Amino acid sequence: GLTTKIHHLCDGKMRPLVMILGPGQGGDSPMFPHLLDALSVPRLGPGRARSRPDRALGDKAYSSRANRELLRRRGIQAVIPERSDQEANRKRRGQRGGRPVGLDTEAYKRRNVVERSFNTFKQWRGLATRYDKLALTYRGGVVLRAITIWLKELGDTP
Repeated sequence: GLTTKIHHLCDGKMRPLVMILGPGQGGDSPMFPHLLDALSVPRLGPGRARSRPDRALGDKAYSSRANRELLRRRGIQAVIPERSDQEANRKRRGQRGGRPVGLDTEAYKRRNVVERSFNTFKQWRGLATRYDKLALTYRGGVVLRAITIWLKELGDTP
């Protein structure tokens, strides 16, 4: 609880789809494959649940060769800017450094949805201040908050 970090995927309406707790001292990038593996969005009609989004929007913390390769293998468009040190290393290597990463700047402008989704979680004081000592109870609060976000979106609660 006290040192955990919430990693999550959300849709375009700031509704959480996947939530994973990780160590507070751990980075964001190593959790990315686990988030994508856990993604499963049921369809309204018949058919298998959807597990591949059209694009993945992330900040520079997710800019790694492994993450980009994972997205490329799954056919997901990466909308992740290149970190300045990666860009400098690529330019230093010249032609052997490869091409710059493509970035859809219009799609990247919508990345604020992820940050706003985190802010809706932090509206609950217990989640923002991390009073829970056990990760299990903290995760319970995170899941409960996710349920209330979905219910509010669906119009079942005021």
